[in-house]
Amino acid sequence: MNPLAFLADLQTKPDWLDLLAGRLARGNPFAAAPRDVDRVLFLGMGSSRFAASVAAQDLRVAGIAAAAEPASVDASWPPDPRTLVVAVSATGESAETLDAVERYRGRSPVVALVNDPDSTLASRADVVVEMGAGEEVGGVACRTFQHTGLLLRALESHLTGLDDDVVGLTRQITAASADLLRTSVDWLPWVVPNLASPDGLYLLAPLERFSSAEQGALMIREGPRRPAVGCETGDWSHVDVYLAKTLDYRAILFAGSRWDGQALDWLAKRGATVLAVGADTPGVAAVIRYAGDDDPAVARHAEVLVPELLAATWWRQQEPEPEAGAS
Repeated sequence: MNPLAFLADLQTKPDWLDLLAGRLARGNPFAAAPRDVDRVLFLGMGSSRFAASVAAQDLRVAGIAAAAEPASVDASWPPDPRTLVVAVSATGESAETLDAVERYRGRSPVVALVNDPDSTLASRADVVVEMGAGEEVGGVACRTFQHTGLLLRALESHLTGLDDDVVGLTRQITAASADLLRTSVDWLPWVVPNLASPDGLYLLAPLERFSSAEQGALMIREGPRRPAVGCETGDWSHVDVYLAKTLDYRAILFAGSRWDGQALDWLAKRGATVLAVGADTPGVAAVIRYAGDDDPAVARHAEVLVPELLAATWWRQQEPEPEAGAS
């Protein structure tokens, strides 16, 4: 893992998204996956599960029984020919995901969503879909997380039969990501010192975009190794509000939940420092806006770049300076 290489991975997001949009325009990557199924089970760990969890909710809203489980679960829906299993792993080598898939091989159709088509998981699946995110040289799943979310949108279209413009959405997210990268020179100098706290960073997002809070918190933990927690905005007032009274509380609010006001009332009373992302929000310390942020679909796949860039900066600051003359 390397902070400069991680930053380079983030800076090339628009380029790889352009390639993904072109690929989606050429055809449905899930064309070989069955559509006539009774339920959909997503299996994955970490970033893979984060992306799958919101995809599963989308399918439930569309009337399709779907669940996203950590692959480490001991038991879930039983194997059945009408249960579609979608196993997600960027490397295709996640031990837990490989173990979970063994329960379904030969008894349920298995789709592997992987960044490495030559991986073990790919070899054990009936259908293989490549993420197409390129090599993440920084060693952190960032582009693969974004590509996973967008490809699962394509799977939703495949299963529901709805003509969602996933190509257009991907191009919007390309523009949003490029805009955040361009404007980061303006907002990062404030964000870096003002969200730093020995008590960690807290990230709030609506359930439909909870993957942003989970992934953003993971980036803060994985790179700079600082404490960070993701919380669903409505649930925050029931489970995290207590910490805001006793800690030096710093938070990122991914705006758009109808429960934003409730959380912000408590945060203001307790003197927390809050950065809002994606909407002009009264009472917060700062706001970051970007192209297309008024569309929740764009926000779900673009907004995580804010904590990712923060993580890259904090991580670089913690790295020791090279000695003079060292090569």
